[in-house]
Amino acid sequence: MQSHWGIGARMKTVRNVLGDKGHGVYTISPDATVLDALQAMADRNVGALVVLSEGEVIGLISERDYARKVILKGRFSKDVPVHEIMTREVVCASSKHKMDACMAIMTEKRVRHLPILENNQLAGIISIGDVVKAIIEDQQFTIEQLEHYITGGR
Repeated sequence: MQSHWGIGARMKTVRNVLGDKGHGVYTISPDATVLDALQAMADRNVGALVVLSEGEVIGLISERDYARKVILKGRFSKDVPVHEIMTREVVCASSKHKMDACMAIMTEKRVRHLPILENNQLAGIISIGDVVKAIIEDQQFTIEQLEHYITGGR
């Protein structure tokens, strides 16, 4: 959004955020055990893994899936394959999405991770933390620009 003073938010896109954080995505096979998925998440300090089969995104497994579909049901993570508890309807975005649009998608769909697809290929992932950080940075930039305008650059 640009005002008539030339001051305004320059809302980041997913492409900008991935350029800063990187395009790496941690993935897992649908046939891996939930215990393997939990260990991979712990080792990498992430809250979700994209489930890939033959290079195609078929699901997402998160700590929330584990808590709700394994622990609360009295199941054992070493006995349950990822495909049994993964989220199958994966909400995705593209690198062209602006971060405020991602925030709206995540809020509406109640998800905390958005895999990024380009030409039907996995190109990265963003979390709610990435979105919040980008929005705060954009707001700080706008505040600084307004302060500069108000003080006349002094």
